[in-house]
Amino acid sequence: MTEPTRPTTEITLLERSYVIACPPEEQDKLERAARYLDRAMQGIHSRGRVIDREKIAIMAALNIAHELLEALDDQRAGEQSLNELNARLEKALDAMPAR
Repeated sequence: MTEPTRPTTEITLLERSYVIACPPEEQDKLERAARYLDRAMQGIHSRGRVIDREKIAIMAALNIAHELLEALDDQRAGEQSLNELNARLEKALDAMPAR
């Protein structure tokens, strides 16, 4: 019995093509992520200190993970600020005399 063909998408990283299994509804997101990763890898490669593709990929992944963690920390801080503001607003509204 033959296995059904899984849909794939071709992406390019540092001028090398890769075929990735990807459902059609996720293709745009994969291509966007690949462009982002390629730009990060190109930036590291252009500095000329690192040539090995594997090391470039690892450095790019670490940089992107760092960006993600900072964004998550900022989001959590924003949510905390909103929660505190909401609590203060509810306290102020509770303190208002009833009409």
